[in-house]
Amino acid sequence: MISRRAPIPTPLALLLVSAAVFLAAFAARISLVPNVVPIAALEESQSLWALEAAFLLRALENIAGFGAVLVLVAQSEG
Repeated sequence: MISRRAPIPTPLALLLVSAAVFLAAFAARISLVPNVVPIAALEESQSLWALEAAFLLRALENIAGFGAVLVLVAQSEG
């Protein structure tokens, strides 16, 4: 027997993808570079690859979070 499920509405799918990307980037940043702050102006030196990785993962978190907010705002207006 084949179950016929209604497809996930597009806004909900976009929200779930944004949340998944945010959580994946957050988990990767916490597990790969736990003690690195994505700011180059610190007293102690940080390795360049760790600084770049933390900056990239933090940017992905911010983009995914902003995307989720945009989806929620667009959904509430429509």
